[in-house]
Amino acid sequence: MNAVDTNVLARFFINDEDDREAARQRPAAIAALSGAVFVPVSVTLEFEWVMRGFYELSRKDIQRVFESLCGLENVQIEDRSIVLAALDAYQHGLDFADALHLARADFCSTFLSFDQRLKKRAHAAGLSPTVETPKA
Repeated sequence: MNAVDTNVLARFFINDEDDREAARQRPAAIAALSGAVFVPVSVTLEFEWVMRGFYELSRKDIQRVFESLCGLENVQIEDRSIVLAALDAYQHGLDFADALHLARADFCSTFLSFDQRLKKRAHAAGLSPTVETPKA
């Protein structure tokens, strides 16, 4: 089994024909993902950022890419259930990073944050742990 990084996932899922280097690397990424691979949680976090920030993919397209990744039988995703929980929260409007942080803290009673948008969206989605603002 090989571990893959964000660049391999990006070359596999995103056909960037305007980037000659990406086009050159794409066949190797396809070959790499045809075998057994491991995707660390940190790579999923960075991959979402690259899809959103660099490639400017929509939330719907990002969700679709992650569903495809999670559906590949040869892919082992670190803490798969946590990543799937984060994707579910992402569908409810949370940022992927916030959703992942919250999902990883599922054993806690509260998640402390000054981010009011996170607090509002997590509450509206009924997610736990509850998001609360720290008090002095």
